[in-house]
Amino acid sequence: MNSNRPSSSGVLSRRRFLKTSALAAGAVTFGVPTLLRAANLNSKLNIASVGVTNKGQSDTDNCNAENIVALCDVDADRSAKQREKYPAAKFYQDYRKMFDDMADGIDAVTVSTPDHMHAMIASLAMRHGKHVYCQKPLVQTIYEARYLRDLARTSGVVTQMGNQGSSADGLRRAVECIQGGIIGQVRQVHVWTNRPVWPQGMGRPAGSDPVPSSLDWDLWIGAAAMRPFKDGVYHPFKWRGWLDFGTGALGDMACHTVNMPFRALRLGYPTKIEATVIGKMNNETYPLGSKIEFKFPAREALHKTMFHHHDAPATLTWYDGGRPDSKAPNGHDFSNKPPAELLTGIEEIQGEIPNSACLLVGDEGRIFSPDDYGEQFFIKRNDDKKFLHYKKYTALESIPQTIPRNEFKGDADGRQHLEWIAAIKGNDPLKCYSRFEIAAQLTEIMLLGCVALRVGKEIHWDGPNMVARHCPEAAQFVKRENRSGWALA
Repeated sequence: MNSNRPSSSGVLSRRRFLKTSALAAGAVTFGVPTLLRAANLNSKLNIASVGVTNKGQSDTDNCNAENIVALCDVDADRSAKQREKYPAAKFYQDYRKMFDDMADGIDAVTVSTPDHMHAMIASLAMRHGKHVYCQKPLVQTIYEARYLRDLARTSGVVTQMGNQGSSADGLRRAVECIQGGIIGQVRQVHVWTNRPVWPQGMGRPAGSDPVPSSLDWDLWIGAAAMRPFKDGVYHPFKWRGWLDFGTGALGDMACHTVNMPFRALRLGYPTKIEATVIGKMNNETYPLGSKIEFKFPAREALHKTMFHHHDAPATLTWYDGGRPDSKAPNGHDFSNKPPAELLTGIEEIQGEIPNSACLLVGDEGRIFSPDDYGEQFFIKRNDDKKFLHYKKYTALESIPQTIPRNEFKGDADGRQHLEWIAAIKGNDPLKCYSRFEIAAQLTEIMLLGCVALRVGKEIHWDGPNMVARHCPEAAQFVKRENRSGWALA
């Protein structure tokens, strides 16, 4: 683990390289991307991490073969262990001050904060020409997703979202097989999850508690409307269920569990989204459960096969939570799943119906994935007696490999970071399988479900213009009104 600061000679070399890169790349309207190491792929990047506890800890540690030069976290006490691990890294509580002080010494940034701050931090980093690895969901609002997607394209920086299943060979093989027509036209997708595993469905508590001396509460609130600190209510982790800070079960998990069918079916903008609430929806938190239907029109197939020249209209149905259960640790009974008739054969291979899974229903069969990342999948064509793991399904041998595989070893999370680092060093943004161009589209689709929950009626979505037709009340959730002093960069 290398956490040493670069030497003065290293900084001089970096400056020379940046000057050369700027001349070669041409002028841009904001910070020149630090497209490092075109001449020396063995050089180490200078990486800053914003949000360094919980998922932020692993995001930082997965980059520890590079130089960790800055750590930023609003809670000084909770970040103490990471600061001890990287003693040469400068520590900040305010990411804006970090960029003011040392932007020239940073090549890339990881973002692992609550959802409502992702776009603020990522956009500022990109405006400074820094490469960005941002946790899922990429952003909190549809407008922010579109903003970061456009900014990634115009800035030229290398980007990656932290839905680590994207790095798995199994997910990429599933995409190839579905596009190769192994189950024919796919008309239904069903995705369910065991989330929420945090409090939801409640109102805001009254009163306030003293703010811990180690926590900068104003910075934690950030772009959201100010509210009093309450011990154990928002920070840490429990923010996910609050409308102002998180995106609920859908935002937390759909970037993982919908990732494989999203890619395989080339899902663009849905035209209709309708949400059904289990329990109650209020103005503070997401409900204990929901069922959300996304209607997608026919799409022209990019890979024309003997099976189809167009992808048929498809319905994606999302299920989270369940009926309220005060005795259950999650507050619900996990009952919210697809109809039993669609799940035949799954219990035979799993021993039970899992609480998180994905099922694609095609004209010629079904594909079932029992894990959150789409890494493992089973196939049952209409004439088959049972589901069979894809590595044992001989009919797949005729479907060629068309998607490059992640070349790195280790777990999916580590490989996702290493792919991003290699893309930076190789000046190859397309190497990142979950780059913002793709990740923002996936996130945008899922956030439409959050909007549907909040407006309480069917949304007719005009994707290109980012407008919910006949539903003007949706606009406030498509684009958030930020607190004064906080804006996208």
